[in-house]
Amino acid sequence: MAIKKSELYSSLWASCDELRGGMDASQYKDYVLTMLFVKYVSDKYAGDAMSLIEIPKGASFEDMVALKNQPDIGDRINKEILRPLFAANGLEGSMELVDFNDDDKLGSGKEKVDTLSKLIAIFENPGLNFKNNRAEDDDVLGDAYEFLMRHFATESGKSKGQFYTPAEVSRILSKVISVEKANKPSYTAYDPTCGSGSLLLKVAEEAPNGLTLYGQEKDIATKGLAIMNMWLHGYPEAAISGGNTIASPNFKEVDGALKRFDFVVANPPFSVKNWTSGINAMDDEFNRFRGYGIPPEKNGDYAFLLHIIASLKSTGKGAVILPHGVLFRGGAEGEIRKNILQRKWIKGIIGLPANLFYGTGIPACIIVIDKEDVESRGGIFMMDASKGYIKDGNKNRLREQDIHKIVDAFTRQWEIDKYSRIVPYSEIEKNEYNLNIPRYIDTQEEEDVQDLNAHLNGGIPQKDIEALQEYWEVYPNLRKELFTPLREGYSKLNVAKSAIKSTIFDHSDFTAYNEKLDVIFEEYREHNHARLNGIDQNTKPKAFIKSIAEDLLERYSNRPLIVRYDVYQHLLDYWNETMKDDVYLLVEDGWVAKVKRIIEKNKKSGKETDKGWTCDLIPKQLVIDKYLVKEQQELQDLEAKIEGIQAEITGLEEEHAGEEGLLSEASNDKGGITKSTIAAFIKENKSNPNEKEAVKLANTILELFTKEADLKKSLKTKEYELDELTLAKYKTLTEAEVRTLVVDDKWLASLQAAIQTEIDAISQRLTGRIKELAERYENTLGELDNHTKILEDKVSAHLSTMGLVWN
Repeated sequence: MAIKKSELYSSLWASCDELRGGMDASQYKDYVLTMLFVKYVSDKYAGDAMSLIEIPKGASFEDMVALKNQPDIGDRINKEILRPLFAANGLEGSMELVDFNDDDKLGSGKEKVDTLSKLIAIFENPGLNFKNNRAEDDDVLGDAYEFLMRHFATESGKSKGQFYTPAEVSRILSKVISVEKANKPSYTAYDPTCGSGSLLLKVAEEAPNGLTLYGQEKDIATKGLAIMNMWLHGYPEAAISGGNTIASPNFKEVDGALKRFDFVVANPPFSVKNWTSGINAMDDEFNRFRGYGIPPEKNGDYAFLLHIIASLKSTGKGAVILPHGVLFRGGAEGEIRKNILQRKWIKGIIGLPANLFYGTGIPACIIVIDKEDVESRGGIFMMDASKGYIKDGNKNRLREQDIHKIVDAFTRQWEIDKYSRIVPYSEIEKNEYNLNIPRYIDTQEEEDVQDLNAHLNGGIPQKDIEALQEYWEVYPNLRKELFTPLREGYSKLNVAKSAIKSTIFDHSDFTAYNEKLDVIFEEYREHNHARLNGIDQNTKPKAFIKSIAEDLLERYSNRPLIVRYDVYQHLLDYWNETMKDDVYLLVEDGWVAKVKRIIEKNKKSGKETDKGWTCDLIPKQLVIDKYLVKEQQELQDLEAKIEGIQAEITGLEEEHAGEEGLLSEASNDKGGITKSTIAAFIKENKSNPNEKEAVKLANTILELFTKEADLKKSLKTKEYELDELTLAKYKTLTEAEVRTLVVDDKWLASLQAAIQTEIDAISQRLTGRIKELAERYENTLGELDNHTKILEDKVSAHLSTMGLVWN
């Protein structure tokens, strides 16, 4: 039975993190990812003579499993597994192997044996089976690797998280350099500071037939990760080199010149202080600085940018992440920037939100370079995308809608108010080649100005009503119903503030527009119904979600009041939270609703407890709502009766349990009444004639407690019976019923409900603004003065009565 991938990743991280002990995450990641690597290549290539990767006999993951609990496990993993595996594939000496026999990091003796044995056991999870994974384009490996890398980067802190570029940013870089046009694998892509290789791989994903990959990484351990990452993702032939890219670029032509590539992407370390180490910039053999200038000795941002420009072919395209300072800093950098701009090689600049990256919290930008067709380029496409993100723990993260909007605007060169525009070179020249984005894109929201005339004489300013024109174009008659001209330039509100919301919600214009939006969703449902039902073992999840998401985006394009990217985000949120797991299950298991027991294991005792059953694909409530309505109603009726009795007891308690109440002596220390305190009070006072009325009331409450207890027993029985009936129904569900429950009752119903929140928000925004204006100009200054005078007179009268007089 397939395992939910989201649960698998979370479990994998939790288990690994638990074993980390005091080791820094940036070091521990090397052990975990090496283990993932050995597991993957063993599952995928062991025993395959035709494979590009050779798994020597005795060096597979299964052989590693056999080493569990052996006293020399660490030394044998090094000598019997890792070294033979890398040597057989020509990697001996090209990467630093993580030491599984390091006492300082893993402990010594039994501690090390237990840690490594448990770590191996984690990767024996049946969900981590790469051998028969069907969803080839979006398999468990890629997601597991991405999940672990993100978590390790988060845990590693500012100074040690630079090995990983957030996947969302990597996707933008890969999409804005036209990689999709590279239809042959012979096209080349290069990352001069490749880290663990994630950015390079994202670029390769965008190419229809892959790319030939090159990367250089200074940190030896991280370079090893990059090599393994290439293997893990089907690029064992990728050329990953070590060393300092600026001082010693390793990729050269036969004549010794710098090798040039079709695509270059990079996320270099920001503002490196010692970039000149190992290089005489004045006499650079690759002429990277000639004609531009030499970057400041203590800031290497432009050194990396110039290296990237020099590494591009004459038609090459690149994208690099750099701090905002490169856009406006003066001195030597200003001169370099001017020389680059005069060659028209910068196609665009994308300003990103702050705090996206693991190595720093400062805001950064993407500089897009394109050496092709520079003669016809009249300016630079600038974008301020700094406000589109979501908080994710202590970092900010780009949402799917943010990525899509950035890519759409850039690739289609859309000019969007307060977001993006093409800035002519003449304007840049007038600004002395300063590229600071706020100089060219004003993102400031217009100030909500108070109208003194309205405050003095009443009425709502016409300019504020006109500012809602996008609503009036959709609801033309609603405006007439809400407002009547009062005098020139001002109107009065025709309804009470409390009635604004209902007036909008009930208006025919509003309902008519809602119906139009409902039709759009119904058309979407009809168009995609067969596609949703057509999921089988050949379905490719990435292609699948892309097709249904792009169709949704297109259908809500150019619709007034509703933002298509917000609608798109609802689908992608649902995909990531629920639907992606469902599609994996369907690819693996088919259209069957498999149930499983929920077994909870106590970490300390190891004891397992049965917590019932569940179904990952179809929630219980869906089956109950569809097939067991009568039984569910009976259960709800019992719950209602119990709530009624509890309310009755609470009412009697509030009335009679206080200090002066009839049942004050029947209360506990906290002043409340329980069944036991009532029973004790009756037993003690049943023969006391002075407490006759109290005893009678106590008996009434005791009967209510008894009735409540009986009903709770019946409720528990009903819940058990309903659970058993539900389980029995699951066992008889036909494939057609499963399809209906999943596609119609779960997926489409959830998506429609989410989109409805966007539709509801339209009226809520309009209601909120009109109510704000109504409250702002509700009373004129004269009315407020009169009201204040009345209150002052009342206070003076009270003070006078008290013998106090103001002088």
